[in-house]
Amino acid sequence: MDFFESLILGLTQGITEFIPVSSSGHLEIVESLISGRGDDFHLFLEFINFGTLIALLIFYRKKIWRIVIDVFKNKNYKMLVNLLLTSIPAGIAGLLLSDIIDSVPFFSSIFTIAVAIGVIGVLMIIIDKLPKMPSLKDEDELPHQRAFLIGCAQIVALIPGASRSGSTIVAGELVGLDSRSSANYSFLASIPIMCGVCFRTLISSTARAYFAANAGALVFSNIVAFVSGLLALQFVMKFLKKPGALQKFGIYRVILALVVLIVALIQ
Repeated sequence: MDFFESLILGLTQGITEFIPVSSSGHLEIVESLISGRGDDFHLFLEFINFGTLIALLIFYRKKIWRIVIDVFKNKNYKMLVNLLLTSIPAGIAGLLLSDIIDSVPFFSSIFTIAVAIGVIGVLMIIIDKLPKMPSLKDEDELPHQRAFLIGCAQIVALIPGASRSGSTIVAGELVGLDSRSSANYSFLASIPIMCGVCFRTLISSTARAYFAANAGALVFSNIVAFVSGLLALQFVMKFLKKPGALQKFGIYRVILALVVLIVALIQ
């Protein structure tokens, strides 16, 4: 992996991890365009999660600190329990299925990725027409049962192209949150999952050997992902204040899916 590829992949990870257009799908597409998928590509993708995780921790540092204060000082466990309930389904599914998803060609197929991008895009476009649970003021009012439902939706994000933020923001709206509150909760709920991915990477001897052989490119790519991720977070949280913002992301996803499918069929 050269530094140009590291730059492009770091930018792609940082921008698309938080804008709900699918980071995994975009990374797969970009990698196939610039050099072709290598056997160790999934290791590179796992490592550049560190940059976006740090961006999340910094962006939500006040919210995280408030949760800590609520737990230890105010004995208020609601948000902590909610985040655990949201993380458990995807965490268990990830442990059981991640190796299968990484190794089975169907999941890395450009057609599967394009369909996943398109399906979530369609859901974003028609979100206002779908049945929803009673509205909530913000993510702090989220009941435990609804938090668990968002967690179940997060399992879909294991499929490349589906998007963790996309699937959970859609689920958040269906259980009564507005787009911005749903995004806030989605990003907070992704922190435990991303911590788990990073921890699994760190304890893997294969991953550590890969890092030792590609340290420069990986550090550079993570710095790029961190900076672009912070900027993307600021953008998406402002953009989601606008009416119809989620639908615009959905339209982009559907157009991208169609373009990818057409190009794949032509080749």
